[in-house]
Amino acid sequence: MTARPADVAPSGPIRFPDSGLGHGWEPSAVMVLTALLLIIGLVSLYSASSILAIEQGVGDTYYLGRQGIGVVIGLVVMISCAFIPYSIWSRLSWPLLLISIGSLVLLVLPWTQSIAPSINGSRRWLQVGITVQPSEFAKIAIVVWTAGMAVKKTSQFRSLRRGLAPFLVAWAMLVIPIAIEPDFSTAFLIGLLGLIIVFSAGARISHFIFLGLVLAPIVYWQIAGVGFRADRFEAFLNPASEQTGAGYQSYQALLGMGSGGWFGVGIGQGRQRFGFLPEAHNDFIFSMIGEEWGFIGVLVLLMIYVTLVLVGFRIAQRAPDLFGELLALGFTSLIALQALLHMGVGLGLLPTTGLALPLVSYGRSNLIVTLASLGILMSVARAAPGIKAARA
Repeated sequence: MTARPADVAPSGPIRFPDSGLGHGWEPSAVMVLTALLLIIGLVSLYSASSILAIEQGVGDTYYLGRQGIGVVIGLVVMISCAFIPYSIWSRLSWPLLLISIGSLVLLVLPWTQSIAPSINGSRRWLQVGITVQPSEFAKIAIVVWTAGMAVKKTSQFRSLRRGLAPFLVAWAMLVIPIAIEPDFSTAFLIGLLGLIIVFSAGARISHFIFLGLVLAPIVYWQIAGVGFRADRFEAFLNPASEQTGAGYQSYQALLGMGSGGWFGVGIGQGRQRFGFLPEAHNDFIFSMIGEEWGFIGVLVLLMIYVTLVLVGFRIAQRAPDLFGELLALGFTSLIALQALLHMGVGLGLLPTTGLALPLVSYGRSNLIVTLASLGILMSVARAAPGIKAARA
């Protein structure tokens, strides 16, 4: 009896069907995971912010509505970036860097307080008809510019002066104004992103060791020896003795996480939403999720992030060229590091940083930047229908 084609076992590697967004399943996976995080974020945000909004006299859905507008804008930006060839970003790298530097400098000039007012002791927002946070958009600039320059500098990385030094100068022009705002956690994150990209591009590890030795005293002084950061660091080291001072937020965050148990107290039933935990809808939303969704909810959230990061690294691995690989690696690292640092604060493993939980925390600038990053990641994925092309 002759076997029909349908009866013969397939040979060769298993191939996933193409999605409508491009070749392979990766772009669709990014879209699905993004949608899940956005849904979790909007539900958690309403629960965390409704009481605060009522107390402010603006209605319980005030923050939810504002975030919803950010979701709509961000999704349009994400889809647009997904269909723009990622190679275009190489030509935009210098304009993005210069615009980011210029907007960050505006924040710290003494005569620009009319458009860059001090809010809660920091000058982080430009109010020019709309309110934007330049340090968020600097995250895109650092990834795009560093990836583009790293491609051109691969043959010069053995030299500290011609290889790594030009990157350090450009990074400093972003990092220093952000640190002056002050926003040391974002400055640290941006510097770390740049280092990850150039290391992946082939920079020498000995240069990183030298740089680490030079910067370690400065970083330690900024964390442990400057004003409120020193208080936060002390509260991190001795949380039980700082329950009402600088460690109040961290202490309440741990209380919320601990009270959630396995399955949580229920959505909208958390006690921390009644003002016990300041910034529960933003800097500490992970703790709110732990209280209301419990260990199982936290585990599901963690697995979504881990899956998204793994898909991002797969996209980087399959990128057609080095620029695409470094873009994918940089934007995946951006999401992974922010999620890791935010969760670390909520679990009491790190000092308070003020970094948002990507796609979940309140904040439209961060939301739009994160969705744009995912759109560029999808653009890289769409350009990789098969095995990565050989590189020059």
